[in-house]
Amino acid sequence: GEVNQRKMFLFPLIVMFITSYDLVFSSCPTRCECPMELPKCAPGVGLVLDGCGCCKVCARQLNEDCSQTEPCDHTKGLECNFGASLGATRGICRAKTEGRPCEYNSRIYQNGESFQPNCKHQCTCIDGAVGCIPLCPQELSLPTLGCANPRLVKVPGQCCEKWVCDDNMKLEPSDKLLEKDALLDDIENDLTNANELVANVKHGLKSLAAFRAQAESHMFGEQKCILQTTPWSQCSKSCGTGISTRVTNNNAECKLVKESRICEVRPCTQSSYSSLK
Repeated sequence: GEVNQRKMFLFPLIVMFITSYDLVFSSCPTRCECPMELPKCAPGVGLVLDGCGCCKVCARQLNEDCSQTEPCDHTKGLECNFGASLGATRGICRAKTEGRPCEYNSRIYQNGESFQPNCKHQCTCIDGAVGCIPLCPQELSLPTLGCANPRLVKVPGQCCEKWVCDDNMKLEPSDKLLEKDALLDDIENDLTNANELVANVKHGLKSLAAFRAQAESHMFGEQKCILQTTPWSQCSKSCGTGISTRVTNNNAECKLVKESRICEVRPCTQSSYSSLK
């Protein structure tokens, strides 16, 4: 009688396990069939392989719905949280580890959260550090060769400026709409400064203050990647072994990630005044 009771108790558990296993893995096709063109993702959102390892899809972001075919952005430390419900096939993207939030322009952003402080920058909070990428790449590139008196001008109804040359621009009254409006430019600069993204004009190029120390561009396939790296932070400990961190996108996916390295300012074996005795 006791053996039969154990069997009756274990049988529903086995059925529940098999059911949940089938729900999770039955969505994978036997053969991978992907569209010819890669999907176009929102600014700051990268492409990742789906849970079946078949096709590249736009990575789901913090607090967005997710599933096996719609994975979360692992480059930002996110994973699909299915909660406590057994056999759930859809979840919500959450941070894998409880990283530190970021305070940015008097607002708090959670670890792994992406945001746009203005129309020209896309930023991500990565364990207390904010990394940003430019959304107007033409402002970080040189104009075409042979461009006479090149200058960046505002385009009505658009955020990003464009390069204009004297040889292909006739100065007519209607062209005044394309010229930089001083008041709008000041407002934009104030917004940029308030978000700690101070524009630095050097040889006609603008760069973000956080990445000014190291900035270059590489080609990843057909897509241009503007390499950006913050300086290493101060050592986490004043003596002994500590950790120093930085944010960089110098990787194959051109994604902002947080890097860590071991540092030591001085050993803790001696007190700072023992040598004076």
